[in-house]
Amino acid sequence: MQKLDVVGVRVEAPSNQPIVLLREIDGDRFLPIWIGAVEATAIAFAQQGVIPERPLTHDLMRDVVSALDHRLLEVRITELRDGIFYAVLAFDGGAEVSARPSDAIALALRTGTPIYGADQVLEDAGIPVPDEEEDEVEKFREFLDQISPEDFS
Repeated sequence: MQKLDVVGVRVEAPSNQPIVLLREIDGDRFLPIWIGAVEATAIAFAQQGVIPERPLTHDLMRDVVSALDHRLLEVRITELRDGIFYAVLAFDGGAEVSARPSDAIALALRTGTPIYGADQVLEDAGIPVPDEEEDEVEKFREFLDQISPEDFS
């Protein structure tokens, strides 16, 4: 398992399909995962520190876990099968729950939980980005700073 960082979300042209982009912390690979518009908004809200008037589903999940005196220890992107990514939420006490990566990432951002990617997933779907392309990544980050969650509606 490799620790990942959430670079951000954006809409992929021409399909208008949102993606979340994860970056390998101790490596040079990026992991793009296509997600739904609702999940893209939830991730963007969390990254931008937007607090909705009423809790979104991922806020509710965080609050329920906390109210039950449990903690989300880690999120794992575990598998890529037939073009579909799979994730696991690992809780204290040993409980593990299968989840869509987009939901798992949205929850991880709200709880400060680390995200990990299985070596095989990164091998199969990771995109190496050499140092000279780091400028492009920085431009992407700047783009993410300019975009608002409403752009995903």
